[in-house]
Amino acid sequence: MSRSLPQAVFLVDGYNIIGTWSCLKRTRDQAGLEAARWELIEALTDYSAFQGYETQIVFDAQYQNASSNKEVITELVSVYYTDFGQTADTYIEKACAALRPAIAQSLISRVIVATSDRAQQLMVQGYGAEWLSAQQLCYEVQATVCRVRQRYQPRKKSNSRFLANSIDAKARQRLAELRMGLK
Repeated sequence: MSRSLPQAVFLVDGYNIIGTWSCLKRTRDQAGLEAARWELIEALTDYSAFQGYETQIVFDAQYQNASSNKEVITELVSVYYTDFGQTADTYIEKACAALRPAIAQSLISRVIVATSDRAQQLMVQGYGAEWLSAQQLCYEVQATVCRVRQRYQPRKKSNSRFLANSIDAKARQRLAELRMGLK
């Protein structure tokens, strides 16, 4: 059984987002970079599941003497740590270039890149990808959380079928006064 095509491939410059979102900067400064990374990963895991995006969160290991590494978080979310000397920007540009034929052949519908790096935004647009600023992504993630809460929030059931029973006592009293012609 083949998996359905994702609505979009979503590439995220992880450290750029951490450095831009105030909540993640606070986590980074108080609990460390690892905690901020996991907070971002958790937020994007929920967001990606709701949106149906295949998400790749990219952290550069530019100054770390390590080889690239991929962590699969869920079916839709993976975390990539680049090779020594490679930036997240370079990884994302190569991914956009590699995904361009898939868009042309309608194998995927869109590629979206989340970064506030202006040069990166212009570069990925040249490959046909859309971009989202870190701040726009923050708003979208928050809006998604609100939509999920509204969708799955249990509905308050009225004790009876009458409208008057679903309003507070003060409003009920005022309606009674109006009905009786009292001021």
